[in-house]
Amino acid sequence: MPIENCIAHWYDNDIRFDLMTRYLKPCAGEKIFELIEPVEDTKGNNGEPGKLIVTNLRIIWQSQKYPKINLSIGYNPITSISIKSATSKLRGMTESLHILAKTKSSRYEFIFTNLVVDHNRLFPVVLGVHRAYIQSKPYREIKMRSAMIVSNKKLQMLQQEQICEQISGVWNLSSDQGNLGSFFITNVRVVWFAAANELFNASIPFLQIAEIKVRDSKFGKALVIETTEFGGNYILGFRIDPKEKLQSVYKSLLSIHDTYMAYPEFGVEFNPDTIDAEIEQERKDRLHKAITEEVEEIDENPELASDAFAAYFADGYTGESQNLPRRQIVYSEELGLAIEKPKDGFTLQQLWEVIPSY
Repeated sequence: MPIENCIAHWYDNDIRFDLMTRYLKPCAGEKIFELIEPVEDTKGNNGEPGKLIVTNLRIIWQSQKYPKINLSIGYNPITSISIKSATSKLRGMTESLHILAKTKSSRYEFIFTNLVVDHNRLFPVVLGVHRAYIQSKPYREIKMRSAMIVSNKKLQMLQQEQICEQISGVWNLSSDQGNLGSFFITNVRVVWFAAANELFNASIPFLQIAEIKVRDSKFGKALVIETTEFGGNYILGFRIDPKEKLQSVYKSLLSIHDTYMAYPEFGVEFNPDTIDAEIEQERKDRLHKAITEEVEEIDENPELASDAFAAYFADGYTGESQNLPRRQIVYSEELGLAIEKPKDGFTLQQLWEVIPSY
């Protein structure tokens, strides 16, 4: 199946450089909210105009002159968005969008400058969409023991969510004796909660469901929901009596899951034409904070400004600790000197290139 017709779990969960064009196209359920150009990648390609695409899952920047030079920044790794002063080769000293992001082992910094004078949509659009992404996590993430059930055993509904079916008498088989509860099946997730304790619950988005099946267990026939690797590789078992009811719920879940996978809903809602005063005030507050507080800087080396990793990667930072040993010292026959061993996958020639080779 073509990549643009698949749900790509990494789109919002990863940071990738210099992707092939087909990976810049929207996946199923991905919506483009805004296209802004020209925008300079001031951190990695200072002086190079490009286009910046804001979707419901990520930010994409692509060079106008060299389309193979591009960025895909998922919203999930982003740790902060602010506005700071930056020196652009095309606009001089100006305020720019500053993004810090962290993956499992690395930290990155991105700076984008809108090259259209007196045009500030870049700031409120990115801020607004990222905020909408953070607020819509139940669409995409498995939640356990959260306050999703309100009084009178009603489900706290998400925007764009509709209840398809409510089923009582559902046993959760996570313990030896099982726990009796109920199902809410909606158009975006399956929610189970215990009858005796509503805080004992689970919300499982269809996005994270890898397989739904019926199989034997020590409790008899059970409905089994297996989640994806991104969803934690959980195997969740439920017993529903009688068997006819079990089969009915099983078929309903399969049908709704298939529909969801064909037309996924990620829950990120944003209308770029209605940027309100609240978002504008947030922009001003962030700008004031960036000016009045010290911001941790990541050294820039203009000689490496076009190298994808050297420009954005904060070397020496992995995981949660920065107290790490220096890399191994090796002898370089090319230079006739002792140097730190380059990171795996890199050569000295690549580190010295101004424009990467393809």
